[in-house]
Amino acid sequence: MISQEKRLIITFRCTTDAIAMEKSCKATGAPGRLIPVPRSISASCGLSWCAPPTSRTTLEKLLQEQDLDSEGIYECII
Repeated sequence: MISQEKRLIITFRCTTDAIAMEKSCKATGAPGRLIPVPRSISASCGLSWCAPPTSRTTLEKLLQEQDLDSEGIYECII
């Protein structure tokens, strides 16, 4: 059985924004990785940023500093 845990999920309006988030996080050493948007959040296809919930403040600050637009920020078990 696969272990499920609470994760922070940041969704974006388009793939370009998700890729920009990945580049910014890699450049600054921020935690997380790109994953498909979980079905519990949206049935549409697309990419989201997945990270530990403890990194929420850091990632919200990064979004603001890098002028990245997120569609939503969620905490869910995946």
